[in-house]
Amino acid sequence: MTLAGCDWIRKHHSLLVTGPAGVGKSWLACALGHKACREDFSVAYHRVPRLFASLALARGDGRYGRILKSLAKTDLLILDDWGPEKLNDDQRRDLLEIIEDRYERRSTIVTSQVPLDRWYEIIANPTLADAILDRLVHSAYRIELTGESKTARPSTTRNTASLTSNKTRSKQ
Repeated sequence: MTLAGCDWIRKHHSLLVTGPAGVGKSWLACALGHKACREDFSVAYHRVPRLFASLALARGDGRYGRILKSLAKTDLLILDDWGPEKLNDDQRRDLLEIIEDRYERRSTIVTSQVPLDRWYEIIANPTLADAILDRLVHSAYRIELTGESKTARPSTTRNTASLTSNKTRSKQ
């Protein structure tokens, strides 16, 4: 399977991209999003901290339902920079709503510096963590990028981050 072929989007699978800062997680997610656009899929990109801030404001001004509906309808949703801080109650509920609305209906890319085995800590509520991660992690392709940061230092030569892919969903 090649990710650039977009079959994973047609099949409503998701993609989790993890690794340290500067190795190309956001770049890869955006490149796949760009390719999806060229294949006529609708794509939305959101940095997770800003998305949560927008949803918090939308609760007060009546846009909350419209935003969730828009996120649910988008063929490919890119959630960039997930998990730098623990989630509060509203953020946990927001994330569950987003993931639940998209589960097996649409594709999601999540990028994170936090290793998958620490995502329960970030969600910080065992019941909601089970619900969110069951729908997101256990049915997604996983890519872990490693290597040196491309953004930490100026360089005329750039090393390529190594890439490992692990499909967690059993073949159907």
